[in-house]
Amino acid sequence: MINEIKKIKNLRILENVNLEKYTSYKLNGKARVLVYPENTNALINLLKYLRENNHKYKVIGGGSNLIFESNYDGVLIKLDYLNELKITDTLIKVGAGYNTMALALKVSRMGLTGMEFATGIPGTIGGAIINNSGAYKSDMGYITESVVVLTPTYEIKTMYNKELQYHYRDSFFKHNPDYIVLEASIVLKNGDKKEIIEVIEDRKKRRLMAQPLEFPSAGSVFRNPPDNFAGKLIEDIGYKGKIINGAQVSEKHANFIINIGHAKGEDIIKLITEIKEEIKRKYNIDLILEQEIVR
Repeated sequence: MINEIKKIKNLRILENVNLEKYTSYKLNGKARVLVYPENTNALINLLKYLRENNHKYKVIGGGSNLIFESNYDGVLIKLDYLNELKITDTLIKVGAGYNTMALALKVSRMGLTGMEFATGIPGTIGGAIINNSGAYKSDMGYITESVVVLTPTYEIKTMYNKELQYHYRDSFFKHNPDYIVLEASIVLKNGDKKEIIEVIEDRKKRRLMAQPLEFPSAGSVFRNPPDNFAGKLIEDIGYKGKIINGAQVSEKHANFIINIGHAKGEDIIKLITEIKEEIKRKYNIDLILEQEIVR
């Protein structure tokens, strides 16, 4: 398989890569091959080969929302080369591989408002669009005008906001994973640069106080149920601080699981499973996982 992939033009190929470098959980594990398409045509040619030959693959962004259960024996695809950025007044056109935090900080420093919430969200624009990433009562669904996608039939088309089915941490792409985000058009507003930076700095201080940012994690583990908070529910069942090998429910914020040293994906998954089962048993609430388990 790898020899055939090497025949495809404009691909950067890495073999037997350490997953610790590509996920925010910093989990031990290996991926058989990691591929960076240098343009859309290379991506299309790669996908055609993989799909026609029934090879396992996954497109990933910054790995800030992923839990690899163990080694990944398929092909990981990263779109880092799709990172063009064009800013025209309040319209931002940005490639899927562009870093979300970097973009949010850049436009905020230009005096554009609407993306302050994303200055603390790691990962790529493609991942943020798919997951409808958000914070502080805002998310990508509020600012995304349209998305250029690659369809399952290799058509490049534009999908507009009303088609993207944005809801709390949910989107069209979560239910249609064969659609691949290539580029997003984001619309912001002109604001006061000083006020924007003050908001960002204040929120940064609050995050440092409330979240265990000193440890590897993937952010919030569960979505907040209606009229409730996942972190409080986890505290109430006594799981705050619970440790399984190198994985721990954070003592600072119970809706974070952190890697305190050599955690494996199976350790994090076991914690998640126990929490879900106990909260279902005690409160009859089905917690929805905000992170993605990759097997």
